[in-house]
Amino acid sequence: MILTSALLSYLGITALNIAGTSLGPLPMGICLLCLVAIFVLQLQHSRPGADLVPPVRKRITLSLQALLTYLPVMVFESQWGAMAGFLAGSLLLLLPPRIAWPMYGAVGLSMLAPPAIDGRPLIDSIYLFQSTLLTGLVVYGLSRLAALVRQLHETKNELARMAVTKERLRISRNLHDLLGYSLSAITLKSELIHRLVLSQPQRAKAEIEDVLALSRQSLADVRRVSRGLRDMTVQSELASVTGLLEATDVKVSTEVRLDELGPEVNTVLAAVLREAITNMLRHSRATECSIEAVQDGGRVRLVVTNDGVAAVYRDTSQDSGAGLQNLAMRLRSVSGRLTIAHGSDGTFRLTAEAPVAFVPAPREASEDAFRRPRAEEPSTMPCTGPAA
Repeated sequence: MILTSALLSYLGITALNIAGTSLGPLPMGICLLCLVAIFVLQLQHSRPGADLVPPVRKRITLSLQALLTYLPVMVFESQWGAMAGFLAGSLLLLLPPRIAWPMYGAVGLSMLAPPAIDGRPLIDSIYLFQSTLLTGLVVYGLSRLAALVRQLHETKNELARMAVTKERLRISRNLHDLLGYSLSAITLKSELIHRLVLSQPQRAKAEIEDVLALSRQSLADVRRVSRGLRDMTVQSELASVTGLLEATDVKVSTEVRLDELGPEVNTVLAAVLREAITNMLRHSRATECSIEAVQDGGRVRLVVTNDGVAAVYRDTSQDSGAGLQNLAMRLRSVSGRLTIAHGSDGTFRLTAEAPVAFVPAPREASEDAFRRPRAEEPSTMPCTGPAA
């Protein structure tokens, strides 16, 4: 709107200057037609993306504008000189800088001639030269400004859409990581209660209490999604999963050597531990599980190993999820790495490594989520069904 108003103002000044002459109706009509044509051409040259049109089209429109700039000078003399500023601005907008700026200067120098031919003082030639260059800069600046404002609005809208998408992905990922473990534990304990309710009613009653506790924890986890899992720790998750595995008759061995971890890293590793146990419960018939959480220098390593991976075992539930991919994304967010390995003896090992203190990941494309397994280990996933 500002650009259009500025262009109309320049055109109006030129029309008023020519109206003050003694020209007849026919020249005045030709003047108005030329002004309208220049206005339309200038709007085309000033629109966003005009510099991206094919070169042939640029040459045609610029040549037409040059004709409408210089031919009317023969009729309207110096009064038409202001239109040269539009041509100068169009050259800056459409051509590469190494060509545009010399031609911009040449257009300005060409406007020294009309006043001299009319026999006017030198000051008039200098004035027309200066006003042509100034008009060209105004047209160029306002056109670029309009394009930048439009680009800014488009970028702002795109950032808003990306923020919404990112938040949806975060909530989806957090719900999966939080509830996958709890719901799997509730399912296993419910199956255990079904087997024990007649033969061992007291133990079944204890397991029911555990199920109630897990249900309450699941509700709290859902509420915690809005806070981004900021209060999860490896130590608290280790105590939780150890109790669950022991209740399902899985022999657990742990080795923990941790000092103070950054809150972001602690949260991510806790989510890794929870998802690793969920994956084990859903996709294997494990009897043994070892959990190692060791801090060495400036890095921390979490390793979860279990047996019982068999091709005949399969998670038959629909939409079994993409937990390992989610964990890989989480680890990349804290400059970490996720590695999985499937042993020939039916073991599965998940390794997560990360710096003790969070360091923002580089903007370049990060490494693959899953490192290539060692040569003696097959590259298949540890289960025949989808990963948790």
